[in-house]
Amino acid sequence: MTSPSYAISDSMTMLRRNLKHALRYPSLPITVVVMPVMMLLLFNYAFGSALGTGIEGMPTGGDDYIDYVAPGIILMAATSGALITAISVCVDVTEGIVNRFRTMAISRASFLTGHVLGSVIQTTISLVFVVAIALLVGFRPNATPLEWLAAAGLLILLTLALTWLSAGIGLVAKTPETASNIPMPLQFLPFIGSAIVPPESMPTGLRWFAEYQPFTPLIETLRGLLMGTEIGSSGYIALAWCLGLTLVGYLWARTTFNRGIRR
Repeated sequence: MTSPSYAISDSMTMLRRNLKHALRYPSLPITVVVMPVMMLLLFNYAFGSALGTGIEGMPTGGDDYIDYVAPGIILMAATSGALITAISVCVDVTEGIVNRFRTMAISRASFLTGHVLGSVIQTTISLVFVVAIALLVGFRPNATPLEWLAAAGLLILLTLALTWLSAGIGLVAKTPETASNIPMPLQFLPFIGSAIVPPESMPTGLRWFAEYQPFTPLIETLRGLLMGTEIGSSGYIALAWCLGLTLVGYLWARTTFNRGIRR
């Protein structure tokens, strides 16, 4: 076998290992799925009438608020998957299994690749579940099959970007508890964007932050693909953010791992 073949084979072995861990200890993946579902139900049923009434184009009473908020909550489900990677990588590092892997004749790239692919698969499954719940509670997208495919590609690309960043977090975190806390801002940044209400309804300073932070163009692009609203330049900006974050996270995680982990 050639070196790339060994790397692919070892990465698939690590992927199977991580997926088996998820099946044996499902509490974390379940928690990651439950959080965005609870947010969806909370904002739709508890706050939907009040928030929806103030959004331009919404009917009185905010009956269609689910169509506005669902794309934002779906994107938040993609950010929740970052937690899985940070914790699982940190657990392997703190328990010493990484040091054992370093002494074995396996591809050095396979450890992180297995974690990243495993987290992307788990997050994709959670995204499908959240979309299904959204459809059950009244979300009615008008996207074509091609637009659904583009929306799925955007979510997977965002998941990949945040997963590589979280792998780096897991390598440098001192404890799994720390690793679980550091990615939390990534999960709540969409709130200070256009996930729940339009930035135009926010105070001036907060509005400026909401308009220029990375998650707003991602949400607007996803909403445009699913609901047919105007996307404008948000699509290009969203793609640039995803590719940039993926590159930064990949280089950071690989450099940290290859240099060795100092604690």
